[in-house]
Amino acid sequence: MRAAGLLWVALWGLLLPPVTAHEGILHASGSGVSPVTKDYCIIYNSNWVSLPQSLDNATFRSLENLTSTVLCNSSEVPSGLMKDKAVVVMRGNCTFLEKARIAQSSGAKVLLVASKTKLSPLSDNKTGFEDVTLPVALIRYNDIVDMQLTLGNEVNVTLYSPPLPEFDCSMVVIFLIAVFTVALGGYWSGVAELENLKAVASPGERETRRKKEENVTFTPVTVILFVVICCVMLVLLYFFYKWLVYVIISVFCLASAMSLYNCLAALIGKIPFGQCRISCCNKNIEVRLIFLAAFCIAAAVVWAVFRNEDRWAWILQDILGVAFCLNFIKTLKMPNFKSCVILLGLLLLYDVFFVFITPFITKNGASIMVEVAAGPFGNSEKLPVVIRVPRLEYSASTLCDLPFSLLGFGDIIVPGLLVAYCRRFDVQTSSSSIYYISCTIAYAVGMVLTFIVLALMKMGQPALLYLVPCTLITSSLVAWRRKEMKKFWKGSNYQVGWRP
Repeated sequence: MRAAGLLWVALWGLLLPPVTAHEGILHASGSGVSPVTKDYCIIYNSNWVSLPQSLDNATFRSLENLTSTVLCNSSEVPSGLMKDKAVVVMRGNCTFLEKARIAQSSGAKVLLVASKTKLSPLSDNKTGFEDVTLPVALIRYNDIVDMQLTLGNEVNVTLYSPPLPEFDCSMVVIFLIAVFTVALGGYWSGVAELENLKAVASPGERETRRKKEENVTFTPVTVILFVVICCVMLVLLYFFYKWLVYVIISVFCLASAMSLYNCLAALIGKIPFGQCRISCCNKNIEVRLIFLAAFCIAAAVVWAVFRNEDRWAWILQDILGVAFCLNFIKTLKMPNFKSCVILLGLLLLYDVFFVFITPFITKNGASIMVEVAAGPFGNSEKLPVVIRVPRLEYSASTLCDLPFSLLGFGDIIVPGLLVAYCRRFDVQTSSSSIYYISCTIAYAVGMVLTFIVLALMKMGQPALLYLVPCTLITSSLVAWRRKEMKKFWKGSNYQVGWRP
């Protein structure tokens, strides 16, 4: 199971931007003494028309529901039905601008085109349609149905596009979760290393410790093999996403349940109460661990069933995700700094290639990493390889495709392995946690730098592009300053030479 989880731990080392281009809001108001209002996502082309940035002095138009037609011919609508109204029609074979010209000639003031498929940018060429001046926007057909059910048949609407927030406070939560997970995972790895050293010093405890030891060591060869497998898996996901996504979801449920059990069992093991046991299959098992296993399995099953419930399922996903990252950082051991450099360097190239280079290779000019992260071809199922937090700043993106701030597990686990190695090296050399603290601070600085670039460039960022240099350079400088680079590069004699 650990090997299966490793196949996709670095599949998404991507931090997505807070909003996509040309998103806006349709503000709808129902009739009545106390009118009910509701906002809906729209997609428009800012090169065709500019929408107001707020509802101040907004002009509301009565909505005319003509979803029984596609408005590709002016004879489809009775004369005078559209005058001074916002009209909604279905998407058809003709272009948006052809529909807009017909609607404008009939006196309409706003044209909404309802789509039953995923909303996509309006990219028609306006050459030859310079006379079209009314706002044109794409809206989900399900939102039109919801509008009628919620607000009634008499609905007034207006369109606006609020300015994009430069920074969303949810990113602070993402930052705290990431730094906490990396720091705690590294510390836990150091505790395990200290127990190993004690076991080596006490021959009587060596056999007991060997039975408990579950660590896996990455050699340079296995590091290269791991990166190759990541590349193959990402390409397979790009072409066979709608089938493989359920494999990834299944793996996540099983791996996260096991990880949550390992994390909580480590805490429960420190409690000296409730240690009653039962005999089963010639083994004595603590009753509390049986209940703990049932709880962890139930948590994973509940998430799997309600994973698309945006109101609260993200909390459970984040808890399972943090446990997953902690368990991997603690369990997967880097034998020396050399292996860390190879792993982080190759995954940095992997991230940059699949984000920035693949758009020049794919037919649609899209990044393979971004396509897989968003779900190719409008697939509603998303890969559960992210920490996600709801956006706290209201904008069009909260109504459209990205109501959450996201950070991939790979951006936590991969630098976390270096932090864990630094912590174990501190334990082995009794260096007062200088490597561990320095590398953790460097990770935090790298995260801040990633957020700054994300806010400035407004496009998905491979976070490892900033995290890898910060952590590797800092660790190298500390080792060089302490004149321990040779030992830090090759690892301690205990870790390289001793085998349990």
